[in-house]
Amino acid sequence: MARIKGGMNAKKKHNRVLKLAKGYRGARSKQYRVAKQSVMRALTSSYAGRKERKRQFRQLWIARINAAARLNGLSYSKFMYGLKLAGVDMNRKMLAEMAVNDAEGFKTLAELAKSKVA
Repeated sequence: MARIKGGMNAKKKHNRVLKLAKGYRGARSKQYRVAKQSVMRALTSSYAGRKERKRQFRQLWIARINAAARLNGLSYSKFMYGLKLAGVDMNRKMLAEMAVNDAEGFKTLAELAKSKVA
């Protein structure tokens, strides 16, 4: 039986990595060894970035809710605590959306929270 050499598979592997490195600058997109390092780092960073994005959105929502709550005479923590006591089960994304687009609806929630806290 004839021996099978690995040239074809190695070429496929190299091309797969170089395709991912397309658009990188200089040797990073041309040389396999350098491209492999860059692609590994990029994939690690993109994975971490997807987790980071969720944190940043939550931070943004909290900042918007806090600003709107303070306009209605409450701090963020008192507002959220008041909603919890009132049994309003609404996530921060929706509360932030209300704070930006539905000021009247948010005001009623703030009044409800204020009445429960005080």
